[in-house]
Amino acid sequence: MAHLNKVMIIGNLGRDPEIRATPSGQKVANFSVACTEKYKGKDGNRQERTEWFNCQVWGSQAEVVERYLKKGSSVYCEGRLQTRSWDKDGQKQYRTEMIVNAFQMLGGRQEQGSQNTHNTQNDSPPPMDDELPF
Repeated sequence: MAHLNKVMIIGNLGRDPEIRATPSGQKVANFSVACTEKYKGKDGNRQERTEWFNCQVWGSQAEVVERYLKKGSSVYCEGRLQTRSWDKDGQKQYRTEMIVNAFQMLGGRQEQGSQNTHNTQNDSPPPMDDELPF
C-alpha cells in the first residue's frame, strides 16, 4: 500500500518568522500562515473561515525566510504534516505543523525582494497553475 503525506497551502503570514539556530548552527524558521475560505452561508450571507498552519523551515530555506518574509507576506508552501508531543504539567501536549520543503513568495518584488522561489528538493520551482490537470 502506498502512503502520501503532502500539504500545499497559499496564504499570508500571521506574524514575523521566528528564527533560531540548532547547536550545530543550522537555522530553523517558524511562522504561521492563514488560509481564508470565503463562502455563502445557508442564510445567503457571505462567510469567512480562516485556518491557521504552523510552518517550519530548515537550513538555507530558513535563511531566505529570515531575509524576505514578514507578517502579511503572501506565500505558497509545500511540505508534509508532522505532529510532535511533549508533557507539560503531567498533561500530554500536541502540535501539528507543516514541515516545508518548498515555498514560493507570491508578492511583488517591492514586497518580497528580488528572490521569489526556493526549493530544497531541486532547483525547479513548484508547478505553475497552467500545468495543473484541473
